[in-house]
Amino acid sequence: MDIRRTKIADAIKMTDFGKQVNIKGWVRTKRGNKNVSFVALNDGSTINNIQIVIDADKISESVLKDITTGACISVVGTLTESLGKGQTVEVQAESIEIYGLADPNTYPLQKKGHSMEFLREIAHLRPRTNTFGAVFRIRHNMAIAIHKFFHDRGFFYFHTPIITASDCEGAGQMFQVTTMNLYDLKKDENGSIKYDSDFFGKQASLTVSGQLEGELAATALGAIYTFGPTFRAENSNTPRHLAEFWMIEPEVAFNDINDNMDLAEEFIKYCVQWALDNCADDIKFLNDMIDKSLIERLKSVLEGSFVRLPYTDGIKILEDAVAKGHKFEFPVYWGCDLASEHERFLVEEHFKRPVILTDYPKEIKAFYMKQNEDGKTVRAMDVLFPAIGEIIGGSEREADYDKLSKRIEELNIPMKDMWWYLDTRRFGSCPHSGFGLGFERLLLFVTGMSNIRDVIPFPRTPKSADF
Repeated sequence: MDIRRTKIADAIKMTDFGKQVNIKGWVRTKRGNKNVSFVALNDGSTINNIQIVIDADKISESVLKDITTGACISVVGTLTESLGKGQTVEVQAESIEIYGLADPNTYPLQKKGHSMEFLREIAHLRPRTNTFGAVFRIRHNMAIAIHKFFHDRGFFYFHTPIITASDCEGAGQMFQVTTMNLYDLKKDENGSIKYDSDFFGKQASLTVSGQLEGELAATALGAIYTFGPTFRAENSNTPRHLAEFWMIEPEVAFNDINDNMDLAEEFIKYCVQWALDNCADDIKFLNDMIDKSLIERLKSVLEGSFVRLPYTDGIKILEDAVAKGHKFEFPVYWGCDLASEHERFLVEEHFKRPVILTDYPKEIKAFYMKQNEDGKTVRAMDVLFPAIGEIIGGSEREADYDKLSKRIEELNIPMKDMWWYLDTRRFGSCPHSGFGLGFERLLLFVTGMSNIRDVIPFPRTPKSADF
């Protein structure tokens, strides 16, 4: 009779010893002698392997020789209590079917340490490693936590377009989307490309953010969040940048900057607590193998409130540190855009807890942020975390039509592309706030990984789109 497969995550919790089970998965290791073999099997459902005990009298030699690291097998056997260290159950094999062979001479994931750089070169296979299995299970759990957090608080999940004709950040670093023949581009008398014949009849790009459309939804539904892919054509090869990444962007009508900070702090603490509660085995593995201080750091952000610090006060703290001999690679002065080293100094050395930095100079922030009465600063708020620096960026949005229009003109943003956005300030404008959390930044913090390319399955970076 057919025995239904039992996932390893479930099998290792079972106590009905003597029961017949069917376990399927990929071979991690095989050891033993001519009489008995011990196979560590993993199916991806858990960081933990299950041990398969194979008696040479029960399984043919031809099958045994094909059970090598990386091979995929199905085992029917008896669940027994394990006497081995570090495991409670094992399976005494009675029959084994080989699903897929893995030539030990060419299979790249042998039982040895592999560098992260090497594993990026085989991104199609790296999810089979313990490290990346843990990372991607945590990634799933963080997505579930995000949806649950907002759903439980009455937010609506709102889908914003991936293809857009507007540049939310005003940085111009966008990937163009076109159906035109790039070898025969039509141009006008000024040498500019004519988009009349293009699919959308105008220049279109992959979005850098769903925020602007999210604001429209917040003025109708009250509280929404987006969660989708975003793109930056920034030629950056740092451990903190990707060309394709995921963003979570809540927008809330009637929230001011203080409400926004409360929401951001509650949200990120919820996600960290969810990881500790629901990903304990994977986080313990990453703590042991990747970052010995991971669990301690995760717990530390749950203790007490985040510091709320005006940008001007933060600059003074940094300038005082320089005066006392602290060396920064980048200069510190009022009006500078803080580098990661400045942000981490405030969090890790000065306050020793997360910081929400507020009231930035308007020149270094986006056009849509609400201007303060001093005429120099805006109601921005960035959440700064240990080991990461900025993890959330947000603001109270400018609700005044005239102020917003003037700022758009000052920055030479084409008004013809922004009419629909300005309509929300013409028709029933309201105070509202929101922020953006880079999903991969959150995952860097929760997993302890040091490179953002290692928390997304198939990283897109300059000169790299292989998988």
